[in-house]
Amino acid sequence: MATITTSNFICKPPLSPSTHRKLLLRSSSLSITSTLTKNKTPIQLRASHSHITKATAASSGTKKAERDERVQRVHSIEEFDSALLSAKDKLVVVEYALSDSSESSEIYPFLVELSRTCNDVEFLLVMGDESDKTKELCKREKVDKVPHFTFYKSREKIHEEDAIGPDMLVGDVLYYGDSHSAVVQLHSREDVEKLIEDHKVDSKLVVLDVGLKHCGPCVKVYPTVIKLSRSMADTVVFARMNGDENDSCMQFLRDMEVVQVPTFLFIRDGQIRGRYVGSGKGELIGEILRYQGVRVTY
Repeated sequence: MATITTSNFICKPPLSPSTHRKLLLRSSSLSITSTLTKNKTPIQLRASHSHITKATAASSGTKKAERDERVQRVHSIEEFDSALLSAKDKLVVVEYALSDSSESSEIYPFLVELSRTCNDVEFLLVMGDESDKTKELCKREKVDKVPHFTFYKSREKIHEEDAIGPDMLVGDVLYYGDSHSAVVQLHSREDVEKLIEDHKVDSKLVVLDVGLKHCGPCVKVYPTVIKLSRSMADTVVFARMNGDENDSCMQFLRDMEVVQVPTFLFIRDGQIRGRYVGSGKGELIGEILRYQGVRVTY
């Protein structure tokens, strides 16, 4: 298990320790500038060798240009700061890449696809080896590995990680940018109490997903929560709360004796009927069915 340093809660990984460590926020004392200058000749942006460059440099009017138009290339600190300011309270996803990085080229198409479907999220691309200005930007943001992703809301960095795959990227965008799904977003103890009160009459099962902002397993299971919220809308109400969002949320977790995340609380008729701790998709579905009265055998 990995301890979240900002609280006494534990992030319960569904994966092996070595794999889970790759999904945690990591930092390094090296700068991308030193990485780029290890070779005698600095890496230059080459359209003939970079999938990213070719994708973003396509002429207007082509299908490629239409696909990439929502991923904004930024070329300096000034452009970067301006893009964050213009986004206001929207989620901003930033990919840092290098022109000769195969990993950057492989993940970029998934970023483009997300940009086409997530209209309430802004997507930025920074090519670290494009110029001295982009190197300075990477240095300021302390980015030394690519592909590297950072997530901002209201100009505040809320999450970042590297060594990321397509599934994790999608999970991150859904987790940090969800604002319109069937999952009810709770921001205080009062929100929880109102939700419980509202569903005393209809006797719907309330599934409350409790997590933390920087919890890999919480991110991993959230796409499943969204899918279930759509398929079970007639009988189950799904909600979520990040315990470290504010003091009210953190106190609620303490009162509920939540010490591991993600924790799912099952509530019906105003009472907590049980809980599931973990991020196993099959186990979560089984527990939901069980608390709906469906007999489940393992």
